[in-house]
Amino acid sequence: MGKILVLAEKPSVARDLAKVLNCSQNANGCIMGSKYIVTWALGHLVTLADPEAYGNKYKSWNLEDLPMLPNKMELVVIKQTSKQFGAVKALMNRADVDELVIATDAGREGELVARWIIMKAGFKKPIKRLWISSQTDKAIKEGFAHLKPGREYDNLFYSAQSRSEADWLVGLNVTRALTCKHNAQLSAGRVQTPTLAMIVDREEEIRKFVPKDFWSIQAQFNGFTVHWQDRVSSQTRTFNKEQADGIVQRITGQLGEVVEVKKEMKKELPPLAYDLTELQRDANRRYAYSAKQTLNIMQKLYEAHKLVTYPRTDSRYITTDIVPTLTERLKSIAVGPYAKAVQGVLRSRINVTGRFADNSKVTDHHAIIPTEQYVNLSALSSEERNIYDLIVKRFIAVLSAPFEYEQTTVRLNVNGESFHARGRIVKSWGWKTVYEGFGKLEEDNDEEEDEQSLPDIQKGHKAKINSPKAINGKTKPPARYTEATLLSAMEHPGRFVDNKALKETLESTSGLGTPATRADIIEKLFNTFYIERRGKEIYPTSKGIQLIGLVPKDLKSPELTAKWEQQLAMISKGTVNPNIFVGDMKKYATKLVGAVIADSGQFKHDNVTREKCPECGKYMLDVNGKKGKMLVCPDRECGYRKTVTIVSNARCPECHKKMEIKGEGDKKSFYCSCGYREKLDAFKQRKGEQVDKREVAQFMRHQETDEPINSALADALAKWKK
Repeated sequence: MGKILVLAEKPSVARDLAKVLNCSQNANGCIMGSKYIVTWALGHLVTLADPEAYGNKYKSWNLEDLPMLPNKMELVVIKQTSKQFGAVKALMNRADVDELVIATDAGREGELVARWIIMKAGFKKPIKRLWISSQTDKAIKEGFAHLKPGREYDNLFYSAQSRSEADWLVGLNVTRALTCKHNAQLSAGRVQTPTLAMIVDREEEIRKFVPKDFWSIQAQFNGFTVHWQDRVSSQTRTFNKEQADGIVQRITGQLGEVVEVKKEMKKELPPLAYDLTELQRDANRRYAYSAKQTLNIMQKLYEAHKLVTYPRTDSRYITTDIVPTLTERLKSIAVGPYAKAVQGVLRSRINVTGRFADNSKVTDHHAIIPTEQYVNLSALSSEERNIYDLIVKRFIAVLSAPFEYEQTTVRLNVNGESFHARGRIVKSWGWKTVYEGFGKLEEDNDEEEDEQSLPDIQKGHKAKINSPKAINGKTKPPARYTEATLLSAMEHPGRFVDNKALKETLESTSGLGTPATRADIIEKLFNTFYIERRGKEIYPTSKGIQLIGLVPKDLKSPELTAKWEQQLAMISKGTVNPNIFVGDMKKYATKLVGAVIADSGQFKHDNVTREKCPECGKYMLDVNGKKGKMLVCPDRECGYRKTVTIVSNARCPECHKKMEIKGEGDKKSFYCSCGYREKLDAFKQRKGEQVDKREVAQFMRHQETDEPINSALADALAKWKK
């Protein structure tokens, strides 16, 4: 009897599949069993060929050779992972392998990983598809019991391939054009450029902003605070100081009369479940985790711990077939701090409405929820614990009762001026009990007045107005983006477009990028020194601001990239021909290259140091990297980088701020902005007294290494994105 070859995306997933499929014999790049052979990719094993593959003339970068428009895009094996590709190809060519099951991540990119390997290896036998949303044994067994024919996912692959080819055509051509024209490491892309443009535009708004004085008027009445409101416009502030002073004068010593007391019962429904973007937003607000960091932690919770469902989802709903599993999922998380809340939900019987279970709002994957796997909280790192905590609390909240309260609004008349106060009495805390003592996750809204306790008061009641005053404030510029607010802007770029039809188009697509790619786009902007982080806020660098001045106008617009995503979504549904889309992209790349060449703008490095590159002799640039200050060579072909300072996780013993590490080898020292300084030896001795020496050594290694790159494709792309 022939064997079935199973292709997973990563070795960790392959091991899980092998265990369920009774494969236990380790061999070259695979795990074998009597019926199945499980093998794996390492992320991408195959990628689109570099321009050099299409002719020697592309080995050097010249404006006159642009645009580069290959008739047929070639695939190449990625050098770093070629050994594993060889193992997979050999397995595909085995005479006793009768069919293949694609078990890569169930999404657009996962489909691409598998199909390119299949194409490059020349595999022609029957293909089936495993499509699951969690990595538990139960989900894997059910998935293998319901395998789909591979052809059902052909259009998803065409969509993924079209996206990749369009990125190559536009990204590489515009990047080469900008780099050659301005002799600097400049790059552009269909998603990164509009995202950078939003950050640059926001900085320009802040720079041009002129604060204006305003006044709000408040007073004491019957033991509570009342606020003035304009009778005509309903505004609670005035920009006219004379008007404010006049109102205070008019009400001083006067009686106020209650003209309306309005009581109404209000309900606040639970929040929707998490999709990836919403989870990344909350993790950034609460823990200051970057979008990329959150995604990496999620992958571990999904693959290694099997505690959560597929992370790269854009849906905040579940399908109706998941509803019968909710009780089991609740029982699996009923441990430690969650036990009491879970018991409360189970006691009141789960009532799932269309706000949570809605098949029409789920495409590839449902919302992120816990799996049925029992959780051992002590096995999680602190970062994993934090993200898991967000997911579990949101899951319990979604299944809880609404928050209910009685809101009272009191309006009074004081010598012709209108004042109001608002208060509320909580009737049922409902889902908010889950977040008791958790603090606020929403962005604070300065405009909202604080709710206060109001006495039982009747219409017609009169009392003297006390302590009236006009409070001076200043209008604030728009806030700089944090990763949380930037993710929101990328998800809903329609607000940056005036055209109503285009706004609707934007809102009906996934926005700028997809939930799976947004974190990488933001990281890329940091790594290419177009933006930098100061605290939680994101600032554009001079390089980023200049680039936005140089790139063609429509590449900066969110309209364009959303239209692309819409086209790609239609390709995945089979309603748009991928060849027509790629043909349009070739025309578009030609137009963009022409625009770059015709542009009269200049690029100037304003961060040049007096230190020469040890490899090519050019003066290096001073930049703020993600982990500290760096010196980088401006020459594209050299690419030398040197770390000057690293922002460490070590806290200053005097002021408790994070310290910087400067110097090399034995001369390394810790520096703090408060003036504290400590040599590395002294630091090791001080820390060694408190913790194991191996932990100190591990800490130092961690400071010096960047986060691991997820896939070999990222390495292959790196030279395009500089």
